[in-house]
Formats: sequence, C-alpha cells, structure tokens
Amino acid sequence: MKKCAVIRFPGSNCDQDCVLAFNSLPGVSADFVWHKDSSLAGFDMVVLPGGFSYGDYLRCGAIARFSPVMRAVREFAAVGGTVIGICNGFQILCESGLLPGALVRNKNLHFICKHVPLRVESAESRFTKAATKGQVLNIPIAHGEGCYFAEDQILAELRDGDRILLRYCDSAGRVGDSSNPNGSRDHIAGICNAGRNVFGLMPHPERACDPMLGSTDGLAILQSLAA
Repeated sequence: MKKCAVIRFPGSNCDQDCVLAFNSLPGVSADFVWHKDSSLAGFDMVVLPGGFSYGDYLRCGAIARFSPVMRAVREFAAVGGTVIGICNGFQILCESGLLPGALVRNKNLHFICKHVPLRVESAESRFTKAATKGQVLNIPIAHGEGCYFAEDQILAELRDGDRILLRYCDSAGRVGDSSNPNGSRDHIAGICNAGRNVFGLMPHPERACDPMLGSTDGLAILQSLAA
C-alpha cells in the first residue's frame, strides 16, 4: 500500500478532492498532513493541492513556502521522494525553488475555469507513464495566476532535459496561441525537476477522475503515480 500525504495549508480548497481521488486508486492510501507538521515519515508520495494558501495575499505560494512542512517536503524531494504540486501547489513548488520559473497573472488578467486539452509531451516520468506521448487529455483548469514564465535559458534546459511533461493544445493536439488559455511561455502546463521526481502542473487531474466530473483523463496522471 502506497501512502500519500496531502498537505493542508490555510486556504487550501482542493485538499479533500485530492484525498478522495487518491483513495479511489487501488493500492493507495491518502491522508491529510497539516502545514505545521514537520515530518513526512512513512509516506511514499506528497501532494501539494490547489487552493489559495494563506489567501494568496502576497503572491501565490509565496507565504506557504515558509510553512514548517515545506522543509520536510524539500528533504523528501532531495532523497528522491515523489512530489506533485497541483495549481496552487505548482506555484508553491516554484516559490520554494523545487521547480524553476514562476506562475504570474493570466495574460487576459481574468480568472479562468474550464476544461482544456493538454498534450502529453513525455511519458518518460513517474507522473505520466500511464499515458502515451502525444496523447491529448481533457482536464480542467481554475486559476488567475497560471501563466508560466521562465527565462530563455531555463526554457532551453526544460526542453533539452525532456522536462516539459504537458503543454496546452487544441482538441487535435495542435499547439498554438489560440489554445494557450493563460499565455504560458512555450504553452507549458506542467514541468518536472531535473531528478524527475517533482512535478508541477496547473490543471487539476483530481477533478477529472470520474465520469460524473465530465472527464476521466486525469486518471492518466493519478494512475501513473499509483503504479
């Protein structure tokens, strides 16, 4: 049985969704870990869920990076532990230095909440191995600061290292400005670190894991982790 820690920050609002989604997977047991806890002993993977940690009053994820649990998350990642940050969790990973770049205001300056197509750019990761390269997934986004930004050198490193795992695309898998909902550089929806054990993505796979939710495509990511 794989044990999954779902971190709860003040303002998290997708933590229960993540616990329910991961507990629905065979061989996975998920539970909450409060942001003031200082240990992740006994867990096999860590999820930083979406929401508005600390109200996003300063900058998305900027205050959560100082939570006591984040020291444990950094130590967990340093020894190869599996860490996934979804939406606000992606923002926290970038603010914490566990992933490069930053998430800034959407190009249109509006909050966006809708299903979007995503193209799997690499299946060579523990987060996407249940998918196939080029597969198009239908997964919802819900963010106001989801525009991924990084300098050219970092983008080159991401491309060269096969670390861009998901890109925004159209329903046919074509990448273009019209299918980039937030203006992210290089149409990036999700990236991993150089060690390929830390993954951040803006879309919500936990909201696409049951037919009643309008899509089951998020299972490609959740089942990759369960495997």
